[in-house]
Amino acid sequence: MSRNTRITVIFGGFVAAVAAAFYPIFFHPLTHVSEYKKVQQENREGINQQDVQPAGVKIWSDPFKSK
Repeated sequence: MSRNTRITVIFGGFVAAVAAAFYPIFFHPLTHVSEYKKVQQENREGINQQDVQPAGVKIWSDPFKSK
C-alpha cells in the first residue's frame, strides 16, 4: 500500500468515526422529533414549572418548537 493511500484510509477512518459519533447526538433527534416530544411530555408530567424554576428565570419552553 502506498503512503498516500494509507494516509487517505487513516483520514477516512477518522472522518467515519466522527460521523458515527455525531449521528446519535445530532442527526437522530432531528429526524425523530415526534419520539423526543413524546418522551419529554412523559418526563414532565406532574411537574409544576412554577415550583421548579428559580425566581427570574424563563419558564421551560418546547425545545422542538421552531423559532
